[in-house]
Amino acid sequence: MCRRRNVMLWALSLVLPLALPAAAQVPTHTLAPALDAAGRRAIVEEFARAMRDHYIFTERAEQVAKRTTDALASGKYDDARTAGELAARLSADASIVTHDKHLSVFSMQEPRPPRGDGPPAEMPAADAGVTRADILAGGVGYIEVIGFPPISFSKRAVDKAMTSLSGSRALIIDVRRNGGGDPGAVSYLVSFLVSPGRSINDIVSRVAKTTETTRESYRSVRTPVSFFDIPVYVLTSKTTFSGGEEFAYDIQALKRGTLIGETTGGGASPVGPIDIGHGVIAMIPSGRAENPVTKTNWEGVGVRPDVSVNAENALSAALAKAGSKPVADIAAASTKRVFSPRTAQLPGSDAAIRRLIGAIASGTTIQDLVTPQLASEIQPQITQNRTELASLGRLLSVDFWRPTPFGGDEFKLTFANGRRKTIVSLDGQGKIAGMLPLAPLSPAE
Repeated sequence: MCRRRNVMLWALSLVLPLALPAAAQVPTHTLAPALDAAGRRAIVEEFARAMRDHYIFTERAEQVAKRTTDALASGKYDDARTAGELAARLSADASIVTHDKHLSVFSMQEPRPPRGDGPPAEMPAADAGVTRADILAGGVGYIEVIGFPPISFSKRAVDKAMTSLSGSRALIIDVRRNGGGDPGAVSYLVSFLVSPGRSINDIVSRVAKTTETTRESYRSVRTPVSFFDIPVYVLTSKTTFSGGEEFAYDIQALKRGTLIGETTGGGASPVGPIDIGHGVIAMIPSGRAENPVTKTNWEGVGVRPDVSVNAENALSAALAKAGSKPVADIAAASTKRVFSPRTAQLPGSDAAIRRLIGAIASGTTIQDLVTPQLASEIQPQITQNRTELASLGRLLSVDFWRPTPFGGDEFKLTFANGRRKTIVSLDGQGKIAGMLPLAPLSPAE
């Protein structure tokens, strides 16, 4: 049976948080195994079931399920030699029906095909999604946010960056490279710009295997500093997507700022991963955004800016609007950089890894070491994880490697019988809120 993980993200650009299903815990840098007819049938049938059970738009879910199962029966997928090739076919067929940019299928055993026309852009250095904060000429503040990790482990960096801009006479928020994230984190950044208690966004979610829905409403909260009484300019691009779009849409709907740049990508359905077997993950939206002001969202159309310019000219246009000298490059525009991504590990993250691995290996409780959500993810896999740790032997060292752009720390782990890597994120209480499965290191690492 397919397994739904209890997460709701705007996009996978943040990398999958928490522990992936056991079927996805496969070595990288190996040849993908061949897929036989039974494997193809199992994947397609699980995908069809997952769509029928979870996709927010039930009529389209049925259409996708029928299209893909009919394709299987007619032999259309017979030449898919690996799970990755079949996953790409399923993604394409689903897209023909739904045109949903969040919906995708991929194999954890094989490289994902690139999105867009060119190679993927290199991920910039960031701390919990924040790349930098600067004071520009004339007292204008600037912050770039490339993603929205869950606020439980990104609040520290967001608070620090926004506090560093306190006293600015105008504020520029750059989401041109923002690929999405957690709706709660989006609403938290909006909270810096409005008074507490404002309605920001609703997420309408489908109850699995039914046509019933639930609604979660996000409101503004108190923040360490506030910018509710100064001009705000939000920079957008055609690659601004998902949660990045929600931020721009919220600001526009609340009439709290001026959007400058390009129309955004057009993805408004929060998504979560489902294990459909054979190392294949289906990213299936089970919710949709509904703005309390407009009663709709930006799905398929994107967010249109108030001032339309090429993305590379958006900063210059914003500075001109703010009454400052137009400068297109942030490095040239900055008079003082007041926030930079951290380079050191978060205190206690290495010790947290040691404690969790020790608890799993010894069979003791993990409840005091991880957040309740992560505990629910790990528990069904704990026997398999314990077996894997037994084969690796004693943990010899946990070595910090580098911060990740979205609030975590990456480590290299040396065991008696091998080396692995992982990413861990801590919440405000020092508990592990997210952790990727142990993965083999490549020869270059």
